[in-house]
Amino acid sequence: MSIAWVFPGQGSQKPGMAEQVMSLPGALERFELASQVLGRDLLEICGKNESKKEGINDLDDTRNTQPALFTVESLLVDEMKRQGREAQLLAGHSLGEFVALYGAEVIDVKTALVLLKRRSELMAQAGGGAMTAVMGFDRNQLEELVEATEGVVIANDNSSAQVVLSGSEKAINSVISNLSCKRAIPLKVSGAFHSPFMEEASNTFAVELDKASFSDAIIPVLSNASPKPICDCSILKERVKAQMTTGVRWRETMQEMMSQGITNLVEIGPGNVLGGLAKRSMPGISINQLATAIDLGY
Repeated sequence: MSIAWVFPGQGSQKPGMAEQVMSLPGALERFELASQVLGRDLLEICGKNESKKEGINDLDDTRNTQPALFTVESLLVDEMKRQGREAQLLAGHSLGEFVALYGAEVIDVKTALVLLKRRSELMAQAGGGAMTAVMGFDRNQLEELVEATEGVVIANDNSSAQVVLSGSEKAINSVISNLSCKRAIPLKVSGAFHSPFMEEASNTFAVELDKASFSDAIIPVLSNASPKPICDCSILKERVKAQMTTGVRWRETMQEMMSQGITNLVEIGPGNVLGGLAKRSMPGISINQLATAIDLGY
């Protein structure tokens, strides 16, 4: 049996999700470190069911969401390794790529948290633009419309039947109005993520990445920008640099897993988004979701 561990990104967060992992070894210390790096109480933020008046204390604020999901998912990874569980490939969706890099021992916890603090700040500051999820479409028609429309790209190519468009609101609406599709849902985001709109933020983040220490992966990682398994740390860093302005190529990631003989997909983190995509796109795949300490026997 060949196993891939996959890690969900923003949108999978849930209020109170920290409570589900606090019985794992090192959980309190991990959240204390994250809070120290961020300068605010991440454990308290994760435990809230309602937002405070200040957006910075809201779990759905990307400046909190990204480090919160990493902290929860990294604790689950640690316990899986402690139990002797193994994987042949790792991949993460957008933010989840940083968990994959941690799981492959490319970066350590503090490096990941410092990078995600800066990444989330830059993404929150990069205003302008919009994102819309599109389901049930003709891919050829979609690609032709995107190619012919300036200011819009496919940001998340999640599956053959689901993508997310990113760019100017006008350009996105132009594509949607001419596209035959089942559903088009505007996303509540602060900017056009994974598009050229993020170029300035990406360039600034690249400087931070250059300062960070990366090691060669102990498990091959499939990157969002280039979903081919790789262990070379310099290549993995360059792929992370490209992530902000290029799309999340998850459809190709799943195809690559199939070509690599993956038979079991383990989604590590809140929700079941990636498992759901795999169920519809990877025939015969066995899917497991691990989101809580209980799932790991605690």
